[in-house]
This record gives sequence, C-alpha cells and structure tokens, in this order.
Amino acid sequence: MTTEIEKTGPVDAPPPAAEKIKAIPVRHYGRWVAAVIAIALLVLLVSAFARGDVNWGAIPDYFFDGEILKGVRNTVWITILSMVLGVALGVVLAVMRLSKNPVTASIAWGYIWFFRGTPVYVQLLVWFNLGLVFDYIDIMPIYKDEWSDFMTPFLAALLGLGLNEAAYMAEICRAGIQSVDEGQTEAAHALGMSHAKTLRRVVLPQAMRVIVPPTGNEFINMLKTTSLVIAVQYWDLLQATSEVGQNSGATAEMLFLAAAWYLILTSVLSVGQYYLERYYARGSSRNLPATPFQRVRANLLSFSNRRGGVSA
Repeated sequence: MTTEIEKTGPVDAPPPAAEKIKAIPVRHYGRWVAAVIAIALLVLLVSAFARGDVNWGAIPDYFFDGEILKGVRNTVWITILSMVLGVALGVVLAVMRLSKNPVTASIAWGYIWFFRGTPVYVQLLVWFNLGLVFDYIDIMPIYKDEWSDFMTPFLAALLGLGLNEAAYMAEICRAGIQSVDEGQTEAAHALGMSHAKTLRRVVLPQAMRVIVPPTGNEFINMLKTTSLVIAVQYWDLLQATSEVGQNSGATAEMLFLAAAWYLILTSVLSVGQYYLERYYARGSSRNLPATPFQRVRANLLSFSNRRGGVSA
C-alpha cells in the first residue's frame, strides 16, 4: 500500500530571466586621430604634386612608346636571366659551403664574402672596364676575341647582377637546406640513396618552403636593381625613359613614367610570389591561406548576410 506525501508550502517559482548584457565597444580615439592625420598628409602630398610644374599629360602620351616598351622588355629579360644565373650558382655555392671538404667550403665562403661585401654598382663598372686588364679573351679551341667586343653591355649587366645575386642566394639556400631535419638525410642514406640523390629528392623539396619566400623578394629586388645597369649603357627601362625625357624635354615626367612601370611589374611579381608560397605551404599547413579572390568573395558574402539580417 503506497502513501502519497502531499507537498506543503509554496511552489518554487522559476528563476528570473537573466538580463541581457549590453556590450559597449571600446572607443579608440587614437585610431581616429591617426587616420585623420594620415589622410590630411596624403591630401597635402597629392595637392603639392598637382600644383607642381609637371606636365602630367606627357606620361600617358609616352607610356606605350616603342623605346619605352623596348626598355621594359629588356628589363624583364635581364631580370629573369640574372635570377636564373644567381639561383643556379647559389645552390652550388650553398652545397659547397656545407661540404666537409675545407677547400670547397673556403672557396664558397670567399666568394660570398667578396660579392656581398662590394656594391653591385661597383661590380658592374669593374666588369665593363676589365678591358684595361685583359686585352683579349682566348678560350683556345672555342672562342677568341678582343675583350671590348666580348664584354658587351648586356653581358656586363648579366654578370654584374647574376654573380652578385648568387652570393645572396647561396645564403638563402644554405638556410633552407639546414632547416630540413638531419634524420631525413640519415633515413635516405639508410635506404641506399647517394648524397646527390638525397639532396635532389629529399632535402631540396622540403627546403623549398623556406627558400621560396626570400627568393621571391630577391626577384622583386632584382627587378628594381636592374636600374643600375644604366652605368654600363644597357638599354633598360631607366635608360629608355632618360633618353626619351632628354629628347622630349619632359625629364621629370619620364621618371614618374618609369616609376609607374616598375610598380606594375613588381605588382605582377608579388601576385606570382603569393601563389608560389601558397603552393609550397601545402605540406606545412592544414588550412592554406585564402587567395585574394577568396577573401573578396568572403567579404561580399558576409556583407550580403549582414544586410539580409538587418532587413529581416
């Protein structure tokens, strides 16, 4: 027989609903002040250039001039060839620097020390004026000619830029190779791989993640450094704009034109560098960084969602 116990006393009331917390965003007055100052300085700078004695109409008139486009092509061409020479020789120097052979390691160290320690402008002038030291170049069964005919402005520019870049690329490649765990090399040797095959198949592919970002920066820097080849009379972008400016009387305007072309070329290279870095980041990051197009799409979607929420 069950007995029901009747509850006595007042029934417990439900707890009162918690009040909504009103979040008040922190006001960053310093940011607004800094933004206003930056915009004001930018407006003053633009106004100063607009009131200056500059014929801005000459820039679009000569932007696609034949001589200017020839200078652009030569600039891109010497940049690519110099980087190819610098990267190829830099990898060799990096391997020599890491070699256990003291002779090859010392030679690589001396090369890097010399070419990093002297300005590239001086190196260009030395290459162009080596005819004062060598009258002829004589490679017995292959080639023989006077040095002045052999050392053209193009060759002087290529050697001056490429050999200097090799010293910097050697240090970049050395850092990339040393970033790979030594256990990778030991495991490859245990599988019977030779040292060269281990370097080519195991070490360098993993080192690319470290090598690529600074190499992209070096490529962009090389594009701008090509402006120094005007010292050896090579027809690059700066040489072309200088000649057109002297002939047309718009010297300053052509310098602004050269700056515009350099900005266009470096912007294109920067986009390529971004996608190349993203490609080599696949093995080290689970989530790859969003591309610029993906970021724009995400921002548009978030903006449309906000508008939809507000209208609802």
